[in-house]
Amino acid sequence: MFRQTILFCILFTGFLFAQVDSALVEVISVNPHIQLDLRYATDNNFLHQKVYPEPRCFLRYEAARALDDVQKELENIGLGLKIYDGYRPLSVQKKMWEIMPNAHYVANPKKGSRHNRGMAVDLTLVDTNGKELPMPTGFDSFSKKAHQDYWNLPTNILRNRWILRTVMEKHGFKPIRTEWWHYDYKGWKKYKVLDASFKKLEGKK
Repeated sequence: MFRQTILFCILFTGFLFAQVDSALVEVISVNPHIQLDLRYATDNNFLHQKVYPEPRCFLRYEAARALDDVQKELENIGLGLKIYDGYRPLSVQKKMWEIMPNAHYVANPKKGSRHNRGMAVDLTLVDTNGKELPMPTGFDSFSKKAHQDYWNLPTNILRNRWILRTVMEKHGFKPIRTEWWHYDYKGWKKYKVLDASFKKLEGKK
């Protein structure tokens, strides 16, 4: 009986941790020092229209915790993170696909994006004053200069891209080839595509 009780406690604890990891949380509730510039809550994006009701960023808890570790490590060298996008409802993904039906740059909503799973983040580096460091392109650039393997760039820009990639990879994030700002967190395949609104997510807190 004692062994059965211990086994139950271990299994139940594992279940609870899995539930916590899978929850969508607001990034600034995990680390308020991470800056936000949620472009899809403005018209400063490739859609040229506002598609988010408010500038809020949600991620799966395990991804948000890893991003917290990234932020803390960057602070040791006088840098920090600024996020452009995190969790993205599937309905927004469909709007993007209507405008840019190119799987090299926008995930087909039939399959869903890592963003739709709360396991992808678009971001850049900032200095101690919150100023963005020079990067190969601006956010949402569909040019070859935005690719991770584009090297015809000034040394300082190559260094900045390298710093971002090195620290992100150290903490479990992986880049994609065509966008220097986009990173997926490990284990994203275990989560389903979601279409929950920000307001609905707030109600679950």
